[in-house]
Amino acid sequence: MKPILKGTGFGWIDVDEERVSHDILIRLDGEVSKRKKQLSKEIYGTSHTISLTEAKYIYQEGAQGLLIGAGQFGRVRLSPEAVIFFEEKGCPVTILTTPQAVKTWNESKEQIIGLFHITC
Repeated sequence: MKPILKGTGFGWIDVDEERVSHDILIRLDGEVSKRKKQLSKEIYGTSHTISLTEAKYIYQEGAQGLLIGAGQFGRVRLSPEAVIFFEEKGCPVTILTTPQAVKTWNESKEQIIGLFHITC
């Protein structure tokens, strides 16, 4: 079941009735887990650039898209390799600030994956 995102601010996101204080990944089945941002930090020294390794972890067969909440100020981006990976999988990626992405997530009727960065 798709979780409802109730709001976000710097350092938090409300998922259903729970306030979460870390980046999250929402799978196609609605499972919410902590983002494995170390997969990108190991390569780029920051979690603001999503590496190919993290992209491969995020992707799920059958996804109609990936929605990225890029942080309160929109700092998260895909690496060039991650862009190519999602293009080859036919998985369109939408990158918005996290507040905009929360609204888009709740309105979406598609089978999408969500990645939400909660700080900058």
